[in-house]
Amino acid sequence: MLPINEVFETIQGEACMTGTPSVFLRLQACPVGCPWCDTKHTWALDPARQVAVADMLAKTDDADTWAAMEVDELLATVQAFRARHVVITGGEPALYDLVPLTTLLIAHSYSVQIETSGTHPIRVHPDTWVTVSPKLDMPGGLPVLPEALARANEVKHPVGKPADVERLLGLDLGRVPRSLIWLQPISQSPKATALCVDEATRHGWRVSIQTHKFLGVR
Repeated sequence: MLPINEVFETIQGEACMTGTPSVFLRLQACPVGCPWCDTKHTWALDPARQVAVADMLAKTDDADTWAAMEVDELLATVQAFRARHVVITGGEPALYDLVPLTTLLIAHSYSVQIETSGTHPIRVHPDTWVTVSPKLDMPGGLPVLPEALARANEVKHPVGKPADVERLLGLDLGRVPRSLIWLQPISQSPKATALCVDEATRHGWRVSIQTHKFLGVR
């Protein structure tokens, strides 16, 4: 059983998969505590906020309610949408063993991506695309794991100030091609955006913007 906050179809708006029609599976619970997080309603896994699957699927607001779902239920839910790419996000999805879910989805010819902070072991099918968005020096006090960085297909780093870039440079990113290291300006602020452009140019990285927000979709 996995705790699911919401399931919805949109486009992937960030990093390498930008523009890809996707079904998002948002899992509940996250201990990282990023101050700028735009999904703080997913942090707590409160048993009192568990609801029926139908109620979870029907909600339209950012609520902390969640439903427990088996992997076969999740497959059936995904199959009701048209997109063939599945993004598993959170919350912090790496809190959970996602091998059964990712294996089932890939067996049914879906491409699968996970978005994680890199603070927990990543348990997924080998063909899963892993996006590590390293959360460094966050209130949760959790380190970014070397094994998570070693598994990353791409790194997407939130940047608000120069110190954020310095923290990224302190990580062992040797396995990730420079062209797959993305700087993403926090809240799209002009200062952060200019910093990302400058540092990406300096290091041979890329800039990721939250395209879905510019398009006015989820």
